[in-house]
Amino acid sequence: MTEEEFKILFPAQGQDIEFIEDAVERVGDDELGTLMRNVWKRRLAKRDVSGIHGTLFYELLWKKKYYPNKRDEDIAR
Repeated sequence: MTEEEFKILFPAQGQDIEFIEDAVERVGDDELGTLMRNVWKRRLAKRDVSGIHGTLFYELLWKKKYYPNKRDEDIAR
């Protein structure tokens, strides 16, 4: 994912968690679909990645209560 794409998907300063439903609502289905199709075309094997900087949850809105600030480090316990 390019830095520009990352900023679209994770727009808030320090944000590293996003829920697909929130991204669709914010960006729009068509634009997000285009972004994600481009990302998937550049897919890498996990072993070849030197860092994972964000997590995108699909159909897991029930987890939202654990991430009130959409930051992994701020997880509500």
